[in-house]
Amino acid sequence: MSKRRIFLVRHGETDWNLAGRLQGGHDIPLNDLGREQAAGLARVIERLAGNVAPLDYIASPLSRTAQTMAILRAELGLSPDDFRRDPRLKEISFGRWEGHTWTELRRRDPQSVADHRADPWRYRPPGGESYSDLSVRVLAAIADIARDAVVVTHGGVVRAMLHALAGMPAQEAVFLPVRQGAVYLIEDGAFELAVA
Repeated sequence: MSKRRIFLVRHGETDWNLAGRLQGGHDIPLNDLGREQAAGLARVIERLAGNVAPLDYIASPLSRTAQTMAILRAELGLSPDDFRRDPRLKEISFGRWEGHTWTELRRRDPQSVADHRADPWRYRPPGGESYSDLSVRVLAAIADIARDAVVVTHGGVVRAMLHALAGMPAQEAVFLPVRQGAVYLIEDGAFELAVA
């Protein structure tokens, strides 16, 4: 493991986050609070990193992550659109579960939800992917990061990265409530949570 630091960020809030809907690959934009959270992230990253210019900036290509990155870069005085978009950092696919809340899924498909609870790291929702599947593509993306980097991505990807890079047990990581408007600084096999 290199000595690089990863400033790991979940995108700002969307209306689907507010409603508790599984977004996955659906391209849902930030809401007003999400845009405020993105702006606040810049202060946290600047406080943690110091000189922000030499950092690598990478985001999932979905609009909620790209918007978050553009806003925080603008707040840092950097060109808003000068960052890499890596499709391997997209959210975990929930397949046919996307667009639904957990309450709706428990009512419509209680057996699948029970199967998910029994083995959440390896369970694949109908038409979707497991956290184990997600980890393979996320680790490939991380292997391509050579220097300290700001990575704006999704809750599922944050969980996979905390498991892979900071040793969080899979059964703990899969249910971790990942905060918006916060930075997970991963360094030397551990992480710290920093908020504005």
